[in-house]
Amino acid sequence: MILTVTPNPSLDRTYEIPALDRGAVLRATADRIDPGGKGVNVSRALAAAGHRTLAVLPLGGPAGAALAGLLGAEGIEVAGVPVAGQTRSNISVAEPDGTLTKINATGPELTGEEAEALLRKVGERWAGADWIACCGSLPRGLTPEWYAELVARAHRAGARIALDTSGPSLTAALAERPDVVKPNAEELAQAVGRPLATLGDAVKAAEELRSCGARAVLASLGADGQLLVDGTGTYFGSAPVAAVRSNVGAGDASLAGFLAAGGTGEAALAAAVAHGAAAVQLPGSAMPTPADLAPAAVRTTDRVRYDRELSEPVP
Repeated sequence: MILTVTPNPSLDRTYEIPALDRGAVLRATADRIDPGGKGVNVSRALAAAGHRTLAVLPLGGPAGAALAGLLGAEGIEVAGVPVAGQTRSNISVAEPDGTLTKINATGPELTGEEAEALLRKVGERWAGADWIACCGSLPRGLTPEWYAELVARAHRAGARIALDTSGPSLTAALAERPDVVKPNAEELAQAVGRPLATLGDAVKAAEELRSCGARAVLASLGADGQLLVDGTGTYFGSAPVAAVRSNVGAGDASLAGFLAAGGTGEAALAAAVAHGAAAVQLPGSAMPTPADLAPAAVRTTDRVRYDRELSEPVP
């Protein structure tokens, strides 16, 4: 069982349009509404693949109730923490060439009592979890050290933590030695304070995060593929993508595949790459099922040119 923690979940509405024309009245060719938030998407991807998952998240107002209902309809157990603020709603506009325009709401401000209640809820439910995946931005009211406190408590209880966040929240949590961190290319560059132009740059940056405390680094490099640096070695993986329809949640699907496959080594990276490649070919934030997955190519980096330039990262 994999428990996910999403401190700032959302309802995500996606509209597909022929082209984005500012100031015009546009007609959508398709639209959908999905549960949103990085940890929520990890749970959705796990459930779509037939794995047991539990989603811990704050829920507020009618949007929070709708979010819980949508997750329940996907077979996901929800452990909600009631909050006074309204769960946020986000909008994505997808164009046929894969261009995605997103409008993300800020979300509610959690009180100190609500922040502690969320930590307690995780502690009440982590027994029997193979992994705890802590994902996404922190809402207003939670300090950057909130994830660090969660990692510390989980480790004292013997749980394994996967962390997908960025900025000060990631920096603060590294001291508590999360078992795996999952930045994208932009977040990895931000964490080390310099641009990443080549695969070798990304490898060095991942090694830096390990030296700062991360036990493993799973880095999404957009269209270039994914990189894993952990205690078993350094690996690079990629998979062909016929056409990008939406990249919303693709990184979250990757993390779900990685954790479901054990969370370490080549096999886990191959699963991460396959899940991410499948997700970008689906509409909105739809999560791939086993039928959507294709084999991914994984190589140790001693067989990959370190000076290979990275393309523009996919957000």
